[in-house]
Amino acid sequence: MLNGTYYMRQAFYVIDVQTGAMVQSLNVQGNITFDGAGNYTFSGAVENTASTPNSTALTTGGSYAISGSGAGYINAVNQAFSTDNIFGTVSQGLFIGTSTSTGSGYNDLFIAAPVGSTATNSTLKGTYAVAYMDPTFPGDAMFNMTADGQGNIGSVSVTGYTGANTTATTQSLSGVTYSFTNGAAEVKFGGTRNTSTLVAGTEVLYISPDGNFIFGGSASGYDMFVGVRAATSAPSNYAGLYYQAGLGMDELAAGNGLSVLDSYYGAFEASSGKIIGHQQFSTASLLNYRSLTSLSIYGGASDFTYYDSYTLNDDGSSDDTAFSQHYVSSTDGTIRIGYGIGPLLSLNVAIQAPAASGSGVYLSPMGVVNAASSAPFTAPVSDGEFITLYGSGLANATASASLPFPTRFNGVQVMINQVAAPIFYVSPTQISVVVPFGTESNPVAQIYVINNGTQSNLVTEYTGTTSLGVFTNNPEGGLGYAAALHPDYSVISESSPAKIGETVALYLTGMGQVAPRVQNGAPAPSSPLSYTTFTPLVFLLDASGNYLSAKVGFTGLAPGYAGLYQINFTVPSGLASGKASLEIIGPDSDTFQAILPLTTN
Repeated sequence: MLNGTYYMRQAFYVIDVQTGAMVQSLNVQGNITFDGAGNYTFSGAVENTASTPNSTALTTGGSYAISGSGAGYINAVNQAFSTDNIFGTVSQGLFIGTSTSTGSGYNDLFIAAPVGSTATNSTLKGTYAVAYMDPTFPGDAMFNMTADGQGNIGSVSVTGYTGANTTATTQSLSGVTYSFTNGAAEVKFGGTRNTSTLVAGTEVLYISPDGNFIFGGSASGYDMFVGVRAATSAPSNYAGLYYQAGLGMDELAAGNGLSVLDSYYGAFEASSGKIIGHQQFSTASLLNYRSLTSLSIYGGASDFTYYDSYTLNDDGSSDDTAFSQHYVSSTDGTIRIGYGIGPLLSLNVAIQAPAASGSGVYLSPMGVVNAASSAPFTAPVSDGEFITLYGSGLANATASASLPFPTRFNGVQVMINQVAAPIFYVSPTQISVVVPFGTESNPVAQIYVINNGTQSNLVTEYTGTTSLGVFTNNPEGGLGYAAALHPDYSVISESSPAKIGETVALYLTGMGQVAPRVQNGAPAPSSPLSYTTFTPLVFLLDASGNYLSAKVGFTGLAPGYAGLYQINFTVPSGLASGKASLEIIGPDSDTFQAILPLTTN
C-alpha cells in the first residue's frame, strides 16, 4: 500500500509545558521512496529553529509497516527523533499520521502523496479549497484559489483567526502565481508576515498525481496547508469510514500564558449526519493538557472516542459546532479538510478508507470495533473488552451463546494472540467476543476466525490498558441514550430521566483488568465483587454548558454477566434538565459518545 516515491512534509512543534511557550519548531520535507517491502529512503532537508544554519540537507533511510487496513507506522525520518515512529493510515494514495508515542515532547503532523512524474503548471488547474495552519504564529485560515493551468492564480481572499481572537479577519492577496519544477511548485503569495497577515511569502506545494489533493508549507517556515478540488455541490458519497489526522491549538488558555497544542490520528464513521469517531493523541498533547489547572475535554487520555454530527451544505462544506471546525469536501467526497474557528485553531485532513472484501472466511481489516461505542478499529483493544468483528463467511448460521461463554461455538473459534476468545454471538457477517485477559501484555493483538476448520486472514490491532465505551439503548451502536438504571433497576430513558442526586448504574465495556480476576467468559460474581484496578472519572456536560464531575462508587464487572462493566455514580447538582453528554475517563482512554437524560424534579 506504500510503494514508490512520495513527496512528504512533516512539521514539529515543541512547547514548554510549564510556560506554554513554543521553544522549538522543525520541518522535514523532500522525497521518500518506499520499496513496497518495508524499507524506505529519504532525500530532502530539515529546517530547525534550534540549529545553525537553520536548514540542513538530510539523506537517510528506515523501515515501515502497513497492515491490510492501511494502518501502520513509519520509522522517524527526522534523525533527531530516531527512536520514534509516525503512526497513521494509508488510503486514496495518501499517508497521514503523527508521532503519537514520542518521548521527546513534541507535536507533529506528517503527510505524504505520490510524486506525479509529469506534474507541471497545467496539472494545477481549477478551484481548490485550502486549509492552513501555523502554530508558531499562531493562526489558521481557509481560502479558495483558482489556478489557470499556466502559472497564474491571481486574487485570493483569506478568512482566518489569529491568537485568541474569536472574530475572523480577512486578507486580500493579488497577483498570486505558481511555478512547477521537478513535479513540485512554488506558490508566491507575496507580502511579508506581520501581526495581521497570516498567509504570505512563498509556499512549497505538492500535488497528488490525479490533481485532486495538494499540501505543503514554507520551505523555511513551520506552517502546513492541505487542499482539495473544491466541490460545487454536496457529494453523494460523503459517508462511511474515514481516516483522519490533524493538529489542534486551544488559545483559550492564552490568558494563562499557555498555548495548548495537540496532534492526533484516528478514524471516524459518518452516516446520515452522525459520526462516531476516534482520535489517538500524542503523548506531548497529554503533557500540554495536564499542564492546565482544569481538566480538558480530552481528560489526559491518549485514546478519545466521541459522538459528533454534521450537515452537508449545498457546496459540500459543513460546520461542526462541537469542535468549532469548518470542513470542506472534495468533489467526490473522498477527502475532507478543515480548519478551526478561533480561538480553537486547527488543521484536519480526512481520507475515505479503502474498500475491503475477501473470499471464504474473511475478517475485515477495519472490522474490529468496540461492541458498546462502535469506536473504529484504530482504537486499541483491551483485556475484558466486548468487541464486534465484521466480515463474511464467519459462521454458517446465526446463534447466541449462554453463560459461561464458550471458546468454540457452532463450529466457530476466534483466536486473539493464539488464545481462544469467549464467544457471545455468531453470524455469517458478524461475531461478538470478549477479549481474553492477558492480551494487553502484548503491544498488538493478532486476531483471526476459524469457521468449521477454515481459518480467516489475520488482522492486527493495537492494545491498550483500557478502551472505554458506553453501551446505548438504541440500534445505532454507540449513539444515543446510555444503558443505565435507576436505583430501583428501572431503565433510565427520556420518559424516565435520571434525577439530580440519585446514584445510577452505567453499563460499558473496555475497563481492563479487574481484581479478583474472573475466568474468561464466566459471569462475574456478586460476592466478592470484581473491581477494576483503576477508578474512572465521570463527567456530565449539559445543554447549558455546565461540565461537572460525578462522585463514583462501585466500578467493576457487573455481577452475573460476562464482559460487562458497571459504574455507579451520583448525578451532581448544578446540572440543567434535559440531555447531558457523558464523559468517562480512564488511564489511557476517554469516551464522550453517550447521553444521559436528566431532570431536576
